Amino acid sequence: MKGLGELERTVMEVLWAREDAGQGAATARDVSRALASERDLAHTTVMTVLDRLAKKGFLARERDGRAWRYRPVASREGYVAELMLGALNETGDRDAALAHFVRSVTQDEAAVIRQALADLLAGKEPPA
Repeated sequence: MKGLGELERTVMEVLWAREDAGQGAATARDVSRALASERDLAHTTVMTVLDRLAKKGFLARERDGRAWRYRPVASREGYVAELMLGALNETGDRDAALAHFVRSVTQDEAAVIRQALADLLAGKEPPA
């Protein structure tokens, strides 16, 4: 999965925040309003970014009257995991890269990794 540009990431953050808050899919107008206090963007710019994100596969969209409603295809965490896996695929030695990564995490992060590995080995489903 490819990375996001700055504006794409900003739009995705709005949509991920709506998902986290249980608000669901958003129109371009909803996204424009959410960004109004921090960015001075034309509504057409937001529409273009949403369309581009849908074409790239980051967003699903459905018609709602004359408007489209957009929702993220993957969670923020899923997106970041894909970025991490993509970076890992760029190395010639995945084992060395993984070992280096693990040595760089905090104790709390190491505990999360240990728990995730224990769950994986026990056949438990990861949390959604």
